[in-house]
Amino acid sequence: MGTRGNKGKLGSLTSVVAAAGLLAACCAPGDLNCPELRLNHIQVLASHNSYHQEPEPPLMAALRGVVGDQANGWEYTHLPLSQEFDHGVREIELDVFVDSPTGGHYATPKLVPLLGLSPVDPRMSQPGLKVFHIQEIDYRSSCPTFVSCLEQVRDWSDDHPDHLPITIQIEPKDDSIGDPAGLGFIDPLLWTTPAFATLEDEIASVFPEGRIIRPGDVKGDHSTLREAVLEDGWPTLSSARGKVMFTLDDTGAERALYRALHPDVSDRLIFAAAAPPDPEAAFVVMNNAHDTAAIQSLVAQGYLVRTRADADTAQARTGDTSTRDAALASAAHFISTDYVIPDPRFTNYSVAIPGDGPFRCNPISAPAGCRAAQLQE
Repeated sequence: MGTRGNKGKLGSLTSVVAAAGLLAACCAPGDLNCPELRLNHIQVLASHNSYHQEPEPPLMAALRGVVGDQANGWEYTHLPLSQEFDHGVREIELDVFVDSPTGGHYATPKLVPLLGLSPVDPRMSQPGLKVFHIQEIDYRSSCPTFVSCLEQVRDWSDDHPDHLPITIQIEPKDDSIGDPAGLGFIDPLLWTTPAFATLEDEIASVFPEGRIIRPGDVKGDHSTLREAVLEDGWPTLSSARGKVMFTLDDTGAERALYRALHPDVSDRLIFAAAAPPDPEAAFVVMNNAHDTAAIQSLVAQGYLVRTRADADTAQARTGDTSTRDAALASAAHFISTDYVIPDPRFTNYSVAIPGDGPFRCNPISAPAGCRAAQLQE
């Protein structure tokens, strides 16, 4: 009777520990059957334009009248960020715009009164960086301010402290658009080095330093970030759980502005996307999933790679899975999609990581013996 009671207590304790993800995440030193895993040893689901809410029907009809089928690319809506994370998404993408010091630069789209649409979210009138797709025509967002997006990430993270690291990919936007009807469409405010300082300030206002995986954490004492990635690799998953990592999805003028803010990568909060042989190469964007050999080579060397499984709603409308399959087979670490769940208006197309859970050991970079159980949260 006493033995059965002890077994019951032991079983309960084991269940509690396993539920916390601790048994799955930890390995005994030297246990070759349970290797220590690092950030680049996994493959996870990512969402593209993770905040996006499609234009309402009258606006979609107006846009189709001007740009035709190009408007199809804006006809998708993502779940709220917390629900994306519940579905296994561990990388999100945010398009970020600079606003005026007092806010409101994007708060009065010209088509709203013309088409009798609902006003924009009142947060668009507040100071701070903004998150949406295209000014004037595709501006609905589940988190219209950068800080509100980050707060949603933080709140979910607080409720799931053992989660695999969440990567937040930032695309700085300042492109102008055409104004064929002469409605007075506004131009975005340009990104500058001080604007990137504001970006880092807003990140720091939500996440303390200890919850961010920084370039300096990876670079360590190496002379370059690329050297560190190739020689020592990325932080362990056990040390990265519950944290976030920021990446900058740009290889042009905006990236140069951010580099100018912090010439030494160890002083940055954000990994700037760069391809080898750039000395800052660590996180690489390869959106063409069919460039399989190149992606696999980068993964094998130790770089983190993001690719896309679909674009512009094309795959969802036809049900074509060839790009999705190529993305998964490429072993890219972040498989980006607009279809974490299917859109019943089109087909049953969606993207999920193969296997029994929402994540898997990376097909190329994971060490022998990597087990899906080690990725449990």
